[in-house]
Amino acid sequence: MKPLAFNYLDYDMACVAGTDEAGRGPLAGAVYAAAVILSAPIDGLNDSKKLTAKRRESLYDEILANAVAYGIATASAAEIDAVNILQASQLAMNRAIERLGIVPELVLVDGSFNQSINYPSIAIIKGDGEFQCIAAASILAKVARDRYMAELAELYPQYAFEKHKGYGTKLHYERLREFGPCPEHRRTFLH
Repeated sequence: MKPLAFNYLDYDMACVAGTDEAGRGPLAGAVYAAAVILSAPIDGLNDSKKLTAKRRESLYDEILANAVAYGIATASAAEIDAVNILQASQLAMNRAIERLGIVPELVLVDGSFNQSINYPSIAIIKGDGEFQCIAAASILAKVARDRYMAELAELYPQYAFEKHKGYGTKLHYERLREFGPCPEHRRTFLH
């Protein structure tokens, strides 16, 4: 692990939360965030992008069963358009932290930005590969968002959201040209 600019031993691990988001890049759908406080390590936790969908699903249930606390929240496509994706991501993170039901002493934020986090926090680039609480948040956010995109695929089958999860694939752009945007598309991403 990389040395950090804080002494981890100064904190009660039962009060340190990790937070991460999923869905910053897609053209459609909400951005999801999760916050997790763990009491013990969970085997196999890693950055959600490095795990198969099947492994993320099994870890999702294990995280929910073993977390001291967790919260999952979103910022909608309309909110993303109103404030920008970075601010919307941090809005979703704050909402997820609020849903913990515990006020964390410290929040470890995946990435390089934590200015809008309403709690004592440290931004850690690639933190989801360094800290289990962030990896757990990464998995919860990714699985929750993928499930949401599957629901959107049923509401808007013409876009094939189940295949590309809202990302700007060739298929998605073809469907956008054919059908135009739906209410779940991020208008600021379509320019």
